[in-house]
Amino acid sequence: MAKIAVMVGTVYGGAQYVAEQAIELLGKIGHQAQLFHPARLNNVLQADADHWLVITSTTGQGDIPDDLVPFYVEVQDKFPLFGNKSWAVITLGDSSYGDTYCGSGEKVRQLFSELQGTELTPMLRIDAGETLQPEDVALPWIAEHYQLLPATS
Repeated sequence: MAKIAVMVGTVYGGAQYVAEQAIELLGKIGHQAQLFHPARLNNVLQADADHWLVITSTTGQGDIPDDLVPFYVEVQDKFPLFGNKSWAVITLGDSSYGDTYCGSGEKVRQLFSELQGTELTPMLRIDAGETLQPEDVALPWIAEHYQLLPATS
């Protein structure tokens, strides 16, 4: 069993719904998952999770949703290198926005990569133009990639 911290960035609630469904699925797989919304770095660190999963929508011109910005800035400004933590990102966007498609997830992924943690699997991009219910794409992806995630604590 791994301890997983799930952080959410959402504008209209879609990413939060996906995260709530993810928490339920991760529990069924045998992991201990905790939802952080709004996410704050101190709270996430106190959870002492082995793995971080960020589920975020994209707003504006590829921007991070307002409810995730404080966490992103805290990680950027205060966090040392990840060390043995692993992480993954699921990002929701609309490909009709071109270059800013899934920009929020791209920014989180880039920051986490700079902190030298271990990316569990390449980021999942869910296109609102192709998928009406993002959980239909996210949950099978989570099941596939988290089924064998070992506990590290």
